Amino acid sequence: MTELENLNIHKMDPEDPIVLQPDVLNSQVSLEAALRDGNKALELFLSNRFADALELLRPWRSQSMYHAMGYSSILFMQAGLTFDPKDMDKAMTALKESLHTCQMFRKKPSVVQAFTEWFYKQPTNDMTEEEMHAELCYAEVLMQKAALTLLDESVISFIKGGIRIRNSFIIYKECEAMSTMARNQAGQMSTHADFRGGVNMGIGSFNLYLSLLPSKVLRLLEWIGFSGDREKGLSQLREGAASNSLRSILSTICLLMYQLYISVILGTGEGNLVESEALLEPYIKKFPKGALIIFYQARIAVLRGNFELAQELFLECIATQQEWHQIHHLCYWELMWTYCFQQNWLEAYKCADLLCKESKWSQAMYVFQKASILSMMPEEEVEKTGENVEQLFMQVESLRLRIAGKSIPTEKFAAKKAQRYSAAEPVKLAIPALEMIYVWNGFTAVGKRPELTQRILVTIEKAEEELKNGQNSSEYHVDDQCVVQMLKGLCLRHLGLLEDAELCFTHVISSESHIKHDLYLVPYSMYELGLVYKQQGDLGKATTTIENAKLNYKDYSMESRLHFRIHASLNSMSASMAKCSNHRTSA
Repeated sequence: MTELENLNIHKMDPEDPIVLQPDVLNSQVSLEAALRDGNKALELFLSNRFADALELLRPWRSQSMYHAMGYSSILFMQAGLTFDPKDMDKAMTALKESLHTCQMFRKKPSVVQAFTEWFYKQPTNDMTEEEMHAELCYAEVLMQKAALTLLDESVISFIKGGIRIRNSFIIYKECEAMSTMARNQAGQMSTHADFRGGVNMGIGSFNLYLSLLPSKVLRLLEWIGFSGDREKGLSQLREGAASNSLRSILSTICLLMYQLYISVILGTGEGNLVESEALLEPYIKKFPKGALIIFYQARIAVLRGNFELAQELFLECIATQQEWHQIHHLCYWELMWTYCFQQNWLEAYKCADLLCKESKWSQAMYVFQKASILSMMPEEEVEKTGENVEQLFMQVESLRLRIAGKSIPTEKFAAKKAQRYSAAEPVKLAIPALEMIYVWNGFTAVGKRPELTQRILVTIEKAEEELKNGQNSSEYHVDDQCVVQMLKGLCLRHLGLLEDAELCFTHVISSESHIKHDLYLVPYSMYELGLVYKQQGDLGKATTTIENAKLNYKDYSMESRLHFRIHASLNSMSASMAKCSNHRTSA
């Protein structure tokens, strides 16, 4: 049995009776009892019994740090899924109460100790077991409160959130030092595995996610005390995921989010699917009907190009629980993309329409996506839906969200694309749904299926012919031609027709002076051209081309997203070149 399989969790039947009382009989909750109840609540959560998990934790949340943290964490996740102001207020209240409960158990330093620690930042070695856990729980809750604060639209809230994130990281660093000291001592504390697991999760997630940032930003953050070491982050989270601790599943989820979403959307498009499957395996056995577990299984199927299996699993995930409809929305978002990959526009439209009606996450994105999908359908099919495509596009601008006064990049991109429908003489977008597949890095998944890639190429070439033959003298004509050429180049690259792909990307780059609106096309095409050179085996030329895309262009749509992708690609190529160099040296 592997370390991952040897987890302290058991399979629960949704029909099992549950006594909603903590594993204590008096008003004083011991640390061990609190951790046991935390595990019970986690098992209930993974078995889709979300309300039961809350009820188990609720009675003791003002007397136990782990009951408080677990209770507020569930409400935090719910608020993040719904984006409902009421849920966000409820979560924020619970997080504040949770911080207060954790504070009750934290060490109260003397004036001399506080003064010394302020100057020398030395971790204290005289904390009790309970005080150490209180520091850990406080850091975790503080991070969640910071994340919720960042969703507020004011700049002040954004600054407060940033300060809380930094404070959380500092406490995690102190906990890491305490964990090392405790590990080196002869008699370890009885709950050291749980404490160490929390440190793994906190330090690991900070390092991993900060490592995604471009080097210039990362250097600035390191200067003010953060660290963004990718390998350390992965190592810490892997240790945490393999540990027999309360937070094992949290470390696992952090790794899955990185491998299956973050590194796909903001990276090269390739996640570590083998590791993701290994991480999920023990939880599939213990919680075969767990919505969260089924969801990640489906996501792996998407990235493997098995869209039919993914659709079955997402539908199963929807059917397996009716308590949190927000999880349904995540499934419909993913289903929408799998149908888009197959060019099953009617089913994709149904998913986008449902999201428009039920989800509050990003109405601007949902409406734009729905209109884009309808744009790909024959007019007679659009008429059957009763939708007005032009009116949908015209709504996008008014639906945009702002965080700290700043627009969300994808919403800003969508609103800019939709502007042409508000003109006196609207001009249709060429192939907007396929363009959005690229924005979300979906061509990497489609590329696993040559027959679907070929079908998309046929659609692109049809649009190319229409633009060539049409008497389109609008100001968007060159922009549309270049969108089509870039997407055509992507399909050709994934089909292995690298010389043809190179011609497409070069065409876009050479049209730079004639592009009026979609300025993102040139740097993105240059980046894709660099990937063509990489596939051809010329890593030096690939690196130079991709660096030019980074250095020579600015102030275009989704600039930061491209910088994330460039950062990931250059790191990947640097590792490849180092490996080749070492091989030659050893030879």
